[in-house]
Amino acid sequence: MKLGDALALVAPRLPHGTPTQRRLQSCYTVADLRAAAGKRLPRSVFDYVDGGADQELSLAANAAAFSAYRYSPRLMRDVANPDTTGMFFSRPAALPLGLAPTGYTRMMHPAGEPAVGRAARAQRIPYVLSTMASTSIEDLARDTGDGADSWFQLYVWKDRDLAHSMVRRAQSSGYRVLEVAVDTAVSGNRIRDRRNGLTIPPALTLGSLLDIGSKPAYWMGMLRGEKLEFANVPSSGAGAASTIAGISEQFDPSVGWEDLARIREIWEGPMVLKGPLGPHDAQHAQSLGIDGVHLSNHGGRQLDRTLAPVDMIAPVRAAVGDQFGLFVDSGIRHGADIATAIALGADAAFVGRPYLWALATGGEEGVGHLIRMLGAEFTRTLQLLGVRSVHELRALGPELLNRQNSAAPRPAQPTASNT
Repeated sequence: MKLGDALALVAPRLPHGTPTQRRLQSCYTVADLRAAAGKRLPRSVFDYVDGGADQELSLAANAAAFSAYRYSPRLMRDVANPDTTGMFFSRPAALPLGLAPTGYTRMMHPAGEPAVGRAARAQRIPYVLSTMASTSIEDLARDTGDGADSWFQLYVWKDRDLAHSMVRRAQSSGYRVLEVAVDTAVSGNRIRDRRNGLTIPPALTLGSLLDIGSKPAYWMGMLRGEKLEFANVPSSGAGAASTIAGISEQFDPSVGWEDLARIREIWEGPMVLKGPLGPHDAQHAQSLGIDGVHLSNHGGRQLDRTLAPVDMIAPVRAAVGDQFGLFVDSGIRHGADIATAIALGADAAFVGRPYLWALATGGEEGVGHLIRMLGAEFTRTLQLLGVRSVHELRALGPELLNRQNSAAPRPAQPTASNT
């Protein structure tokens, strides 16, 4: 080999692009995005995203449950151009993937919910705005514009008139699907948030002041950004500058099926219940005219020790039939997890933490980067499975999947923000 040829092999690549683009170029997995977010966020904010309830058993078990499934691929099939189109109540999407509702999104990045909504619209997938959002129902609709598949997630609060008014606001603002969270009779016991004393906006305590020295970009972004508050809730109604536990005092443990019947009367479009719903509850919802269920244990943030939602897909699908909407989140970290959910009988999967890590790492560009990453992983999984479409994946699911028996995972441990 000539010297020039040898030198060409070791020539260093010069950095190119913006700082955000350079950060994202080094993120090849969801784990990479999590690590990058940890370097940018203060400890209390990172822990808010990363943590779960009580011993964090469900948090650890959710991802482990997806990892327990193994594939038996069908080979020697033409998979040159697999159809990755997902369907959400008769509306096609580029992938069977949506972005789940998360609260206080501007706390992760000043661009907040509008950046997430714009990325979802650009990638042609749905985005669910939370009641606890830091952007109002109306502002998100304006910022994302026509073409967005916007959903709204409702908490049924003690003030029923306030809850019903949010349903009407979402209807008049053009939101297509309403999700009602049914796993928040009370707030989960999130130990990390309690230890950190997390407030909205993040308080400049002694600990956070010490963190400013290591996270100046975060704090400068917060200072330049819009005021961080619960944008859909009057400050007099729920205490805008309060602890997470304080705002959650609005949750109502008396909520029952009759409340859903009233909301069903108000909402004119598809309506979904979101929570750790088993076959019996899913059938009951179906009997009330609910259009689907979103299987979720809140990412391990509400009742600890619940079943992993992925393991609830097959029995719920068997109970409600093929035409009832069935979505799932909690623990999805790879495009192969999306494929597993579809093969078990789900219509689509949703992610929450991954897009928050992506948002913290790269704003709107980061969320788009995540969606493309998951899409590429999902497409490759279809091809290696010998499956030509999402429809075929669901039809062939029982032939393709096997579940390994494995020991229960150990609880996730609190993770420092620089890991």
